Amino acid sequence: MGAFFHLDADDRRRAMAANGVRNQLGWAVQPGTARFLNCFLDDPEDVPAAVVDYVAEQLGLQAADLKGYGSKEARWDHQEQIRSSYGDTAFAGEQWFALACWLYKRAWTTGERPIVLFDLATHRLVEAKILLPGVTTLERLIAALRERVAARQYALLAAAPSPNQAAVLENLVKVEQGRRVSRLDRLRKTPPTSAAPAWSKPWIGTWNCATWARPTGT
Repeated sequence: MGAFFHLDADDRRRAMAANGVRNQLGWAVQPGTARFLNCFLDDPEDVPAAVVDYVAEQLGLQAADLKGYGSKEARWDHQEQIRSSYGDTAFAGEQWFALACWLYKRAWTTGERPIVLFDLATHRLVEAKILLPGVTTLERLIAALRERVAARQYALLAAAPSPNQAAVLENLVKVEQGRRVSRLDRLRKTPPTSAAPAWSKPWIGTWNCATWARPTGT
């Protein structure tokens, strides 16, 4: 954790340029949060106390100086300054659209599970130095794209059969009069295995393959 929240000379200079000790400490905490989590916290005061102590010590400030910073509008301005200073990009607009296109192609061609798509998307954003959106934002994006992929797949499958084939398929799911289940349900059942016990007969090992006849006396 220390490596993420260590302040070099440039970090300290930028932090100390903020107005007041609260803003100075708040500014200094946020770059470490971005490095550690690849995102900013809505409330920068949610960082562990050990982090605040470590950052405050580097600036010659007190950990208590951070109190109230999480409710000040200045934190949003500081985040913009930090993104600009360190080359990070916010997840918005163009970045959202590019990720959505990439996720749609993967969902269409691979059929990967949502958790796999989530991990891959996170890795892609981190590599591109794009700050991560909230977890629910990414989850909803993936869920919506998978629904679109499923709808496209269903549309293509529904258009594939000829009219005659479609009629046959529809008849498979109809429940005939006097029956409790459809023909499709009956076809899906596993066939009986009544022939299996025959393999335990003592004569099976001496089967006469040439004549396909059971040996006499057995």
